[in-house]
Amino acid sequence: MLLTLSTTMPSAADLGFVLHKHPDRAQAFEVAVGTAHVVWPEATDERATVALLLEVDPVALVRGGSKVGADGFSLAQYVNDRPYAASSMLAVALGKVFRTAMTGRCDARPELAASPLPLSVHLPAVPCRGGVEVVERLFGPLGWTVETAVLPLDPELPAWGESRYVDLRLTGEVRVADALTQLYVLLPVLDDSKHYWVSTDEVDKLLRAGGTWLSGHPERELITRRYLRHRRALVQDAVGRLASLDDVAPDDDVADAVADEPEERPTTLAQLRVLAVLAALRAEGASTVVDLGCGEGALLRELVRDPSYAKVVGVDVSHRALELAERRLGLERMPDTQRARLQLLQSSATYRDDRLAGHDAVVLMEVVEHVDLPRLPALERTVFGAARPVSVVVTTPNVEHNVRYPHLPAGTMRHRDHRFEWTRKEFRAWADGVAAAHGYGVRYLPVGDDDPEVGPPTQMAVFRRTA
Repeated sequence: MLLTLSTTMPSAADLGFVLHKHPDRAQAFEVAVGTAHVVWPEATDERATVALLLEVDPVALVRGGSKVGADGFSLAQYVNDRPYAASSMLAVALGKVFRTAMTGRCDARPELAASPLPLSVHLPAVPCRGGVEVVERLFGPLGWTVETAVLPLDPELPAWGESRYVDLRLTGEVRVADALTQLYVLLPVLDDSKHYWVSTDEVDKLLRAGGTWLSGHPERELITRRYLRHRRALVQDAVGRLASLDDVAPDDDVADAVADEPEERPTTLAQLRVLAVLAALRAEGASTVVDLGCGEGALLRELVRDPSYAKVVGVDVSHRALELAERRLGLERMPDTQRARLQLLQSSATYRDDRLAGHDAVVLMEVVEHVDLPRLPALERTVFGAARPVSVVVTTPNVEHNVRYPHLPAGTMRHRDHRFEWTRKEFRAWADGVAAAHGYGVRYLPVGDDDPEVGPPTQMAVFRRTA
């Protein structure tokens, strides 16, 4: 299997700093299925190319329990075209050889690691189930220009027709870390097969490796199904978690997707948001809390663990989201004292539901931006008018901060299901209006690093009833 990555940036040989591979050295790395070689066919100021060649050991494949070529005659375990075209084996080699580069870290040249570079990727033989249009559907939305040439079954016998393999070239201005993680995820997706057993930890690998681009990809369901080998429970888990992933995961999280051992990671924005909401609820002295739009239950998990909350209600319009929350919260294993304090309800944030009334606090964590603007008054009446809790906590993305995400195209939102994203001024104008109309006071808090120019990535409003 062969993959080459080239650049024509100024001082092109500096690509070696970003990849943590010296252009003057040929290196070899042992992987489960053979040996991965890294060489530099060219490394000048004008152009540099690094090549990853995976030399497959067919005996290692059989000893490792791979099912590639397992059917048919016995020699099929050793003689087969599939192991010699870019697939999950090459993805695993990418993960091991370029592990640090995939995290986006480069102490020697951090500006190169953080910047989109002119890149060209060439894979001479890629198995592609579904035809060349699938390649465009997968790589096109990520900013790549895609060129494909279908390979014949046998060049000497053109009458045999075309094979399912393509010669693939990708060109574009992309961060090296993004290019590597995209290949890491999408090569097994193109093949629609993996050479190893897919277990529950593959969901976490997928979400972390694709954290900066997968949640907004128009083909994320296809990617998820194929990456997880169509295992229904894993796919449902991944899709549900992606649906609630409104923020860009930090680049450091990518390391876990390709490392065998755990690494210490910084707190993600999603975790910071949960911590900020919990701090606001404690400051408000809330004892009974409604998480409206609870999704898979990230906030519910923390609330139910804290015995100071006498009642916790998770509400979502999606029955599937509630099923995922129930499974991820482990209701069947939850202690009786916790289970008695938790209730899950299917309901809508835009329709009055008397079951939501009478509680100390209602939380709308990353919810309002998923509501069409004409429907916001209905949400306001439901929460601030009908339910009328003592406190309401609202978080939503700060669109001004989007410029700090270099992979996010200008003018696009963080999640494809967002109906809008507010500036800080727009959010305050809405919240001030709601507070005045329904008898609440409101204060504002940043969530995440409060950038002096564009503000925090997430903005939070805490309402307290005054009348």
